[in-house]
Amino acid sequence: MTDPADLTLDEIRLRLAPAIAENAAFDGWSDTARDYAADGENIDRDVAALAFEGGPVAMIDAWFETIDLDMLAALPPETLAAMKIRQRITALVEARLAATAPHREALRRALAILAMPQNLATATRLGWRSVDAMWRAAGDKATDYNHYTKRGMLLAVYGATITVFLDDDSEDYAETRAFLGRRIDGIMRFERAKAGIVRRARHRPSLSRFVGRLRYPVV
Repeated sequence: MTDPADLTLDEIRLRLAPAIAENAAFDGWSDTARDYAADGENIDRDVAALAFEGGPVAMIDAWFETIDLDMLAALPPETLAAMKIRQRITALVEARLAATAPHREALRRALAILAMPQNLATATRLGWRSVDAMWRAAGDKATDYNHYTKRGMLLAVYGATITVFLDDDSEDYAETRAFLGRRIDGIMRFERAKAGIVRRARHRPSLSRFVGRLRYPVV
């Protein structure tokens, strides 16, 4: 393992974030949680404070980044390649939930902080970063409006699923999985309907094409 003294601030953030999350269940996303995490990793408390000078939001940001990395590590490309697109998205969401499952109280406290008016822009950015990682891992290469509609819908689905997940006491989070399954079905139905509309639109008479042919007739 790299000597703590040789770590960059970015590396310190990623190393400390999981331990901060463990402490946050009891101490909140606070300086105390950060300091205890630093002690456990033999990192100077002042250096840790510098790494998280943005306070609780910076700690949550780093933790969410480590969760995304854990999600992608749990489902490497060769594993996802054997799945259909619906299965890929479902598996990625479930993998992210699994990464947060041991720290549900820390997640609850993190979401309460991000829900504050001054943090809503950051909350949106972090959520978008996660769903973008999911779609990219699933193989989505869209660059047009589909890029945004897919991520917007998944962000809404993931947010709703988290709400269920935080209070789910069923075995192996069965209620959360069922809820997620229904919402993913909704996304897939929408995507199929949208694809059908686009296909039909290609074959409809186009005034612009008609005028173009009048102006530039085919010889």
